[in-house]
Amino acid sequence: MPINGLPRAAAPAPPSHPTEAHGIRMPRRPASLTVEVRRTAAREDPAVPPTFPFSAIVGQDEMRRALLIAAVDPSVGGVLVFGDRGTGKSTAIRGLAALLPPMAAVAGCPYACDPGEPAGLCPHCSGRSGARKAQAIPVPVVDLPLGATEDRVVGALDLERALTRGEKAFEPGLLARANRGFLYIDEVNLLDDHLVDLLLDVAASGVNTVEREGLSIRHPARFVLVGSGNPEEGELRPQLLDRFGLAVEVTTPTDLPTRIDVVRRRDAYERDPAGFCAAYAKADRSIRKTLAAARARLPALTVPDATLEAAARLCLALGTDGLRGELTLMRTARALAAYEGAETVSLDHLARIAPSALRHRLRRNPLDESGSTARVARAVEDVLAR
Repeated sequence: MPINGLPRAAAPAPPSHPTEAHGIRMPRRPASLTVEVRRTAAREDPAVPPTFPFSAIVGQDEMRRALLIAAVDPSVGGVLVFGDRGTGKSTAIRGLAALLPPMAAVAGCPYACDPGEPAGLCPHCSGRSGARKAQAIPVPVVDLPLGATEDRVVGALDLERALTRGEKAFEPGLLARANRGFLYIDEVNLLDDHLVDLLLDVAASGVNTVEREGLSIRHPARFVLVGSGNPEEGELRPQLLDRFGLAVEVTTPTDLPTRIDVVRRRDAYERDPAGFCAAYAKADRSIRKTLAAARARLPALTVPDATLEAAARLCLALGTDGLRGELTLMRTARALAAYEGAETVSLDHLARIAPSALRHRLRRNPLDESGSTARVARAVEDVLAR
């Protein structure tokens, strides 16, 4: 696990402006929000420590930026974070969950349907006529454990109701809980092949279909897929790799001041979680406000033809397959521009997110010993400097 913190006695005040620590202008969630769907309500249960603040994470700018972009625009396609152990991957992802503003959902719906949209495929809402009552709920952030069974992931027959009442009822799984939220898989490269196949089907269609034990259920399952892992433990299947919009590489800090700061912050957090989180509450609030403003600003942002042309030329120069690279570049650059309050999407936005959007889409070149990140950087310099 990542290590971040400053001892309470010597803890400096958090940055007065988000750009001082994050490289981009970054937004926390209302006090009523729980950290995760799996019941990590730290403020309600004193035995559960609060989540490490997103704003207190040291370094790893590309990873934090990618996660915020995915929160601004889920259509980007998710985030894959690969790198060394203990570099802040899980901490950043769980810290992001605490920043997400609440969302409106149909009251009592196990799939958290949007009350402003047609009932669609949801078995709970489709039979209802008239207006559906709305309520504010936390954005779901659901963990998919490596050892999860298929029944737990997709859902299955509710055995308790079947045995006690003789009724055939569906018990929603993790995919139902993650609808309109985030599905997080730690060590995603170690996920069983049958679960990978299942995720690929659902990610492509946005619908989970369950037909077993006499049940036939279809329900919405649209989520942002977030995965983390260590490349030394195995590579990700190409089909699943292509489903991630952004791929981020994280490394262990090599400069002494950063390493010391990381250890201090983590130690301070473990000594006094509540006090440490309170010191960074203002910075987290700022990030949350910026995130909410970016979501509101996103629909009005335009991508100039010159920027689209540059994205296409960049993908041509790198030889990416298909058009998913251009689409991801456009959406990611637009989300970054919205987060930073820009009025239009510029070539600078494109250049800054190109490595994250394209490094995992390149074909392997046995004659080029440089890594994919270096190849993208060269192409950005050659293409966008024209």
